[in-house]
Amino acid sequence: MSLSPNIYSRRSSRYYALGLLTLVYTFNFVDRQLLAILQESIKADLLLSDSQLGLLTGFAFAVFYVLAGIPIARWADRSNRKNIIALAIGCWSFMTAISGLVQSYTQLLLARIGVGVGEAGGSPPAHSIISDIFPPENRASALAFYCTGINIGVLVGFLFGGWLNEVFSWRVAFFVVGAPGLIIALIVGFTLREPIRGFSENKSTPTGPQVSYGVVFSTLWNRRSFRHIAAGAALNAFATYSTSSWIASFMIRSHGLSTGEIGTWLAAIMGLGGAFGVFFGGYIAERLALKDVRWYVWLPSLAGVVCIPFLVATYLVSDPYHSFYLQIIPGILFNVYIGNALAMTHGLVGLRMRALSSAILFFILNIIGLGLGPWLVGVLSDALAPTFGIESLRYAMVFLIPPVMCWSALHFYLGANSLASDLKQAPD
Repeated sequence: MSLSPNIYSRRSSRYYALGLLTLVYTFNFVDRQLLAILQESIKADLLLSDSQLGLLTGFAFAVFYVLAGIPIARWADRSNRKNIIALAIGCWSFMTAISGLVQSYTQLLLARIGVGVGEAGGSPPAHSIISDIFPPENRASALAFYCTGINIGVLVGFLFGGWLNEVFSWRVAFFVVGAPGLIIALIVGFTLREPIRGFSENKSTPTGPQVSYGVVFSTLWNRRSFRHIAAGAALNAFATYSTSSWIASFMIRSHGLSTGEIGTWLAAIMGLGGAFGVFFGGYIAERLALKDVRWYVWLPSLAGVVCIPFLVATYLVSDPYHSFYLQIIPGILFNVYIGNALAMTHGLVGLRMRALSSAILFFILNIIGLGLGPWLVGVLSDALAPTFGIESLRYAMVFLIPPVMCWSALHFYLGANSLASDLKQAPD
């Protein structure tokens, strides 16, 4: 397929690229989410504690994910982005597949680190491509559509992982889920075309030296709105990743359900519901922002507040199916923030800063959200075990997740105060 970069003047080409990048992001989260539905079986097989499980899904993964993300994003701001994406998905899919061969906690930890390094190369270059092919007025919904890959991946990971584990084993689940990503890597490499930077805005990429880390970081950090948006996104991610990492274990321990049944329920709630939330979060914000740009951050703030009573009830009700029903609202609203946070971050920087600005946002988001969230829930669960026994995970989640979601909503609300003026100061 030999096409010139200006192929993106055609709507069909833009949406093909968006669809393919969303598929890549889906596999990113299939491979990431798979561990959550399998971890009770892995815990029993490898004799692990909750703290060790939290380290696998959280801090150890997140540290390498974000540390690799910064140099990869810098590479993407000056090099061919689609080749980076193809290489990244090939890497993380291979490391997911070999996770099924591990014989110890250390081996599994190293495999998950490999998954994290590979996944670090997926999102920043994809964000940059999307911002180059979609104009500013459609960028939040395009990025939100891309981010539905998170929830589709969660759906596939929970559904297939749960049933593959129940019918075969957790090792088979890793093999089956990891292999298709290698095919997707080839499709990206041979069919996706690199766009002209600034194409959607009819801007030419500025010439001169590559923009430094320090310049991009200071450009963002000097914007009061970004500091609050980043804090709100990180705390929202804390709640989201803590929930997605531990909810299956909670339903197994506190309600005695099987992985197949849990996977089916969570696929619908967190997969379909989450995809609805992330896409319409961006779409609705774009409509409301025509009157007031602050709706890009007001909407995530409102969504966070609405989540809180449903989260508390989810963890405290005694009936498992009532718990599932209560999870529907948070499953939708957890994801409203992501497309808006990305769009506003890109709006605050210049053309050659977009991939790196995504990496900086994701660094903050993932260190706090992905790194600390699942791990702290696991640590608190172990600490509460002498008092609450098997119910320690229930109380670890109710003590941590709703208060953090309230804190997130406050930061999004505060970020609105300076958003309009900060966007006007964005460099070319």
